[in-house]
Amino acid sequence: MINMIVYLLTISDFYYKIKWIKGSEIVREIIVETTLDSIKLIPFLFLAFLVIEYFEHKLSSKSKKIVSKAGKFSPLIGSLLGLIPQCGFSVVATNLYITRIISLGTLVAIYLSTSDEMLPIMLSQKVAFKTILSILLIKFIVGMIVGYLIDFCLRKNKKVNNISYEICHDEHCGCEKGDSLIKSSIIHTLKTLGYLYLITFILNLLFKYLGSQVLNKVFLDNTIFTPFITSLIGLIPNCGSSIMITELYLNKTINYASMLSGLLTGCGVALLVLFKANKNVKENIKILGIIYGIGACIGVILELLGYLL
Repeated sequence: MINMIVYLLTISDFYYKIKWIKGSEIVREIIVETTLDSIKLIPFLFLAFLVIEYFEHKLSSKSKKIVSKAGKFSPLIGSLLGLIPQCGFSVVATNLYITRIISLGTLVAIYLSTSDEMLPIMLSQKVAFKTILSILLIKFIVGMIVGYLIDFCLRKNKKVNNISYEICHDEHCGCEKGDSLIKSSIIHTLKTLGYLYLITFILNLLFKYLGSQVLNKVFLDNTIFTPFITSLIGLIPNCGSSIMITELYLNKTINYASMLSGLLTGCGVALLVLFKANKNVKENIKILGIIYGIGACIGVILELLGYLL
């Protein structure tokens, strides 16, 4: 009897050792695969950021003046400028709103149109230009329309002169633009690559161990309710949220409608700056609710259109 127990324990121990070795081999494979995929993206990411940084450097000094003096065209101009990748301008816009240089409608328009890290990732992954253009166009139109509707309903834009850009400096968003073009492009490339590597590794690990079916269940199999989840992910005040949403779409875990929901609510660290700097907590929660509600609703509408067409 004792010999039988010892034999069973030995077999069991051997089985778990084999399973552990096999598991570690799978993890090693995923690490190698993720590393190789990430290395391949470096030149494309750098080139994308170099172009983006060039335009951002050119516009950064002018964009504040343009949006603050745009008057009735503020939501339109704001929504257009918000399309510039990264969250730098949305952080600047937050400060402009807190000091009441721009209206609430303009701020929301900028938040909704901000694409954060989506554009450089999609460019580096060679996503069809038609797809990228459609995403940017929808974000611009939604941002502009919602911005005008909010301003129409509120009809108040009190101007105050005590503006301070220390918030941008404290958050290291890059909008102060002290770095050179090459240096800032390298920093953004490495930062994005780090997030991209981590998120890709986690997703690959989940796909390998849990399978796509389990991950699909988490996102409700791309049902009409999925945009509510992706919109929530987009609200995470970090560029990692837009990277995750983009990667989930590229891996075909979420569809176009759900992806757009997450990208509409994803405005980087801007919301973090809003809650930190604006003392009116109720107003901050209201803005958060508007952003989330619009993102989720647009996703649901696109899902319904997809079912109907």
